[in-house]
Amino acid sequence: MIKYDEKYYFNLLKIHTHTAKEICLRRWDFVLQLMPEFENRHPIVLDYGSGVGWFVAFKPEQIKEVDSFDIMPVPQSGILHEHYDIVTMWDVLEHIDWKNEPDKKIEDILTKTDYVATTIPILPLGKDFETWKHNKKNEHLTRFKSLDEVIHFFNKRNFKLKEISSNECPPREDVYSFLFEKIK
Repeated sequence: MIKYDEKYYFNLLKIHTHTAKEICLRRWDFVLQLMPEFENRHPIVLDYGSGVGWFVAFKPEQIKEVDSFDIMPVPQSGILHEHYDIVTMWDVLEHIDWKNEPDKKIEDILTKTDYVATTIPILPLGKDFETWKHNKKNEHLTRFKSLDEVIHFFNKRNFKLKEISSNECPPREDVYSFLFEKIK
């Protein structure tokens, strides 16, 4: 008899996509640059805004524990720890109206981690926002117009920029990856 649980679900995800695998492996490479920080222990990771769970499905063997949380009704572990070494928020922040309805759950999670890895689409100079492929009305509620705006967003929350990359390109043009470290 087949056991339908999270492991079964994540194995199905891995089987059915090539692009998601490519993107997730690039994201894990980006996060794994922190491994020297955790040389004698295994970091605990939270994938906040995990969607269907691609990032968890493709976790490397050296990462033992990845919790997942999303507002969608998909298989997920939930937020199980009081502290996370790394919180990832892939394609999350632009979906929140930070000006009118800041996400208090994210604000709380940011107080319980040492590092944040995130991806955010940034409108390139000279491109028209109305015709830009990342202009998604009623879905992208906050528009980050520059790399500096993203850095300022995290500086206000007591994080400093550690690394920036366009490691998802191709296939995800105009999407940047950021790694932030809590200011101690």
